[in-house]
Amino acid sequence: MPNSLTLAVDFDGTIVENRFPEIGKPILFAFESLKKLQEEGHRLILWTYRSGEKLDEAVEFCKKHGLTFYAINKSYPEEEFDQTISRKILADIFIDDRNLGGLKGWGEIFQMLSNERLPKKEKKKKRSGLFGRL
Repeated sequence: MPNSLTLAVDFDGTIVENRFPEIGKPILFAFESLKKLQEEGHRLILWTYRSGEKLDEAVEFCKKHGLTFYAINKSYPEEEFDQTISRKILADIFIDDRNLGGLKGWGEIFQMLSNERLPKKEKKKKRSGLFGRL
């Protein structure tokens, strides 16, 4: 896995419980994981269905929880595009509750994407027979 990734992250159902158009409660470890990934150098893009006032509310909610994004619903902060056409943003990985198989837990997501690699435990050799039990 590369050292630095661009991660497009959905809001409703991914960072917070899905209560659209309201804002749900934060999902366990979502903000902590995203902030830590950002500290490691990963670029975060908020990629959400929300727009207008509802999008502003989501962005402000994230800021209040210590999370700011590189870009919001676009690949680069300075990017301008025709918002009347559907388009896909440029990201290495998309994190969304509507993935095939659903959203993994944030602890698992963090471990998959983190630059920190925990040392693997050595597997103990299983002994068999009478002397293997001593």
